[in-house]
Amino acid sequence: MSNQAKFWDKLAERYAKSPIGDKAAYQKKLQITREYFNPDSEVLEIGCGTGSTALHHAPYIKHIHATDFSAKMIAIAQRKLEAEKIDNITFEQAAINELKIEEGSIDVVMAHSILHLVDNRDDVIAKAYRLLKPGGVFVSSTICPGESMFRFLKPIIPLGMFLGVLPSVKFFSAKALESSITNAGFEIDHNWLPGKGKALFIVAKKKD
Repeated sequence: MSNQAKFWDKLAERYAKSPIGDKAAYQKKLQITREYFNPDSEVLEIGCGTGSTALHHAPYIKHIHATDFSAKMIAIAQRKLEAEKIDNITFEQAAINELKIEEGSIDVVMAHSILHLVDNRDDVIAKAYRLLKPGGVFVSSTICPGESMFRFLKPIIPLGMFLGVLPSVKFFSAKALESSITNAGFEIDHNWLPGKGKALFIVAKKKD
């Protein structure tokens, strides 16, 4: 198990009880995302956490395959799924590089609050591009640590990781994230920053 997975396993129960920081922005992101869905949409979510976003979107699509590298996050998501008796979500404990999904088979890939935590965001975005059908959509809500309060934590991240109280965080700007997405071959269709220090919300399309 990676150190990242161990960190989020320890945090899972507390994370599940944490309220959404900006409910209005979250609801707007859900609404915008649904504009790209249809009843036949096959959706992949990477870094799904405890499954809340997948559960919110389930009524609007055919199926969501929601994944996270934390087994305890997935266990909580599975409990929610069983409680709500929703039958079109599959939760799986896996990192994106472990997924066995046919390339060109997905309509929408969602990656929320995850790209600043992975070792190489370019690889993740490139894989998302390959998994999408022509005209498919990549949706991301991402804190850009180089432009948020996280930048003040940069000097102490290594110590925090060693003590197990902070995850590994990669520092980059909004421009760098946008470049990673367009360099993968996407065209950005929607770009929204709810406020200073907030997560940047991007919807990008794979060319037909």
